Formats: sequence, C-alpha cells, structure tokens
Amino acid sequence: MKSIKILGTGCTKCNKLYEAADQAAKELGLEYEMEKVTDMNEFVKYGVMVTPALVVNTEVVSAGSVPSMDKLKQLISK
Repeated sequence: MKSIKILGTGCTKCNKLYEAADQAAKELGLEYEMEKVTDMNEFVKYGVMVTPALVVNTEVVSAGSVPSMDKLKQLISK
C-alpha cells in the first residue's frame, strides 16, 4: 500500500494537489492511504521549504506546484 502525503498549510493549491493526487491514485487503481499534513515541523523533517509538497511513501517527489495529472500519475506510480 502506498502512503501519499500532501504537505501544506491548507491553501487553495494544497487542497487542489490533494484532490488531484487522490484522483490520480484512483485512476491508477492503487491501494493507497492519503494524508494532509499541516504541521510545519513535519515540513522541516522532509526538508520542504515551499508548499504544497507531495510525499510518496517517504520521498518528496514534488514541491511548490501542482503537477499535471499525467505527471502526478508518474510520480505516484514510481
């Protein structure tokens, strides 16, 4: 099962990334768990300075933007 986390403060981009990543994972037919992380201390643990950030399992795969649906699918399916 994949762990997908969205690191962000709850801004519009953060919510958009959460929804898009959720949709991408569903379209890929993955077993996954989604989580929104709003704790700034967690951002620091991942080395994230700009949000929103996408973490798949334990790896930060995107930060500072909302990737296209195709790109999200690539990042999530790795």
